[in-house]
Amino acid sequence: MFSNPVTAYWTDAWQRSVLYLDVMRRRGAQYEEQAALSAPHVLDYDAELVCDGRRLERPVNYLLAHIIPPSGVVIDQGKRPFVVVDPRAGHGPGIGGFKADSEIGVAMKAGHPCYFIGFLPEPVPGQTIEDIVHAEATFLEKVIARHPNADGKPCVIGNCQAGWAVMMLAALRPELFGPIIIAGTPLSYWAGVEGQYPMRYSGGLLGGSWLTALTGDLGAGKFDGAWLVQNFENQNPANTLWSKQYNLYSKVDTEAERYLGFERWWGGHVMLNAEEMQFIVDELFVGNKLAAGEIRTSDGTAVDLRNIRSPILVFCSKGDNITPPQQALGWILDLYDSVDEIRSLGQTIVYTVHEKIGHLGIFVSAGVARKEHDEFASNIDLIDVLPPGLYEAVLEPVGDAIDRPELVNGQWIMRCEARTLDDIRALGGNDIEDEHRFAAAARLSEINLANYRVLAQPAIQAAVTPQFAEMSRHLHPLRLSYEMFGPRNPMMAWVENAADYVRKNRRPVASDNPLLSIQEKLSEQIVDGLESWRILSERLAEETFRAVYGSTPLQTALGIDPNSSRPPRKAPKSLLSGALLKTRVAALKAKIAEGGLLEGLARSMVYVGMARGSADERGFEAIRRIRRSQPAASQLTLAEFKALVREQYFMLLIDEAAALAAIPSLLPPDADERRKAFDMLREVLESSGALDGEAAERLDRVAAFFDIAKSDPESAALVKAAGGKPVRVPTHPGRREGAPH
Repeated sequence: MFSNPVTAYWTDAWQRSVLYLDVMRRRGAQYEEQAALSAPHVLDYDAELVCDGRRLERPVNYLLAHIIPPSGVVIDQGKRPFVVVDPRAGHGPGIGGFKADSEIGVAMKAGHPCYFIGFLPEPVPGQTIEDIVHAEATFLEKVIARHPNADGKPCVIGNCQAGWAVMMLAALRPELFGPIIIAGTPLSYWAGVEGQYPMRYSGGLLGGSWLTALTGDLGAGKFDGAWLVQNFENQNPANTLWSKQYNLYSKVDTEAERYLGFERWWGGHVMLNAEEMQFIVDELFVGNKLAAGEIRTSDGTAVDLRNIRSPILVFCSKGDNITPPQQALGWILDLYDSVDEIRSLGQTIVYTVHEKIGHLGIFVSAGVARKEHDEFASNIDLIDVLPPGLYEAVLEPVGDAIDRPELVNGQWIMRCEARTLDDIRALGGNDIEDEHRFAAAARLSEINLANYRVLAQPAIQAAVTPQFAEMSRHLHPLRLSYEMFGPRNPMMAWVENAADYVRKNRRPVASDNPLLSIQEKLSEQIVDGLESWRILSERLAEETFRAVYGSTPLQTALGIDPNSSRPPRKAPKSLLSGALLKTRVAALKAKIAEGGLLEGLARSMVYVGMARGSADERGFEAIRRIRRSQPAASQLTLAEFKALVREQYFMLLIDEAAALAAIPSLLPPDADERRKAFDMLREVLESSGALDGEAAERLDRVAAFFDIAKSDPESAALVKAAGGKPVRVPTHPGRREGAPH
């Protein structure tokens, strides 16, 4: 080692520079290798092709693959399959299975068969977003056919852009889906908080989607995904221009492989048809039509997210500046006026909000995979059988004081707590003035696009050749940043040998070197300066958008009534839905007195559980164990059990008094059978802790329904000890003395 700190520092700096250049060389070579593959991906697993979308009646460049479990991973074919759909947002496929700790990894660890829906770099000429939706429906049909004995329909995970495509399909073909997990998915594109998330202003500041059409025309009918990646890069200039590269340089001895692994995905730019990208921008990003039910298929069918019948689990983060919580959850406010409306449509929505993870971390962070995704995979059946409503998934670490730890899988407990629309509103969002601004931007976008198509598009399309488009793609700044360090650059020829020499003679600088400390402080100042620039430019963008599109004369000229109190994008109500609901209510009322012990237990369990306002995995695990041990319950499939629970829940909502009064008629006449049934019920209800308050009072009332006070004084004492009070039940004509009403 050098004794002179200056010499030691500059020797280390020179060696780091050479090693850094070598990583850039390897990055360029890796980029070219990926680009040369016919089906590039970054999956960390072996896979077998199940269906090639190019061979469908409406061909697309999407593929369905079965993930082959690694050695030592045991798959239970009786469990529902998981299907991970990757986002086609500029990058290549594979991010959902990028690491062992990934969405695919945790699903297989929980014993589920796994499938992956990815895509090829080049689109099929003429393919549309609707064609892709139809292809994904075919893929799910094939997955379902391959698992006829699975306990439930596939759980489908849609990451980012793939999430809204999955939701569109689920609205059109709800029968294909089990639970749906949408991670980092924007569905309410105008939503946000003032002073944050400036990406939503981009469309308005650029004059709308005419620029998307121009980019597609300059690409000879193709849209280069590198432009989408560039948009992501622009959101964090400090990381893009400095931190990412400096982190590699400063830790080049240990950081190279992780950096190259991520860059293999980040640099895998793919293409979209111009028509696909135009649809995405016009209908979603600028138009914000999905949550309002204004998107129509080619045959005129409305894409209404209220048609979805599967539980929807939304995973978002406050640290995500691409899809903030308001955009991930605002669609709920666009579609529903109350939680009662959610329940009336039989929908279950569960959301969880991470405090700080960024957009990409939702998919690739090992910490997130081992916590949130692990819990979702382990407890997907719990989510599937939750009664309709709105819930927040709360994850708590397992502690020594936890009740019934043997019912917990892993290091976290997932609890689903009932929420209201006010909890979504509390996250922040647009006021009516903001909605008018975005509506004005959408209307101006339509006008500018129409003018472009009439005045400029014909000439540009005639002038641009495929050769010109290909040359332009290679000159894209992001592509150049890879290719200029690649093997085709003769000026990089010396780097590999020099790097080998440096590694053999490496002299890292001591951590207490004063020049190293100066280097770190200089880096911090650069980051602070770039952050200040970002904040200033974002504030200017927001103020410009608000000033331009908040202009009353402009809004009036564009047909927007600035004095209207009705949101310009609000899903319409359907009289048919109301009529169908009345029919369903009448049918359920007629069935209140029908059934047997299972119906009585389910109704009692739901009745007591409603007072708690939450359900956690311990209760479901207790149900699962009881279900396995009871012949009558074990014969029910998960779908049948879910239907049973939901039916009893709706009966309680429709007419609680009548539903409770009918419970005794559903129970067996034998006192010993009733006692055993009540013991099972109590075990489930107390699996996550002793009952108190209203829940304990309800359990005491249910005990009277089971005649526990008469048949089993010991059980009655236990119920009372749980916090309940004795209930005096009047007699009912025609029943035995003391039977509950």
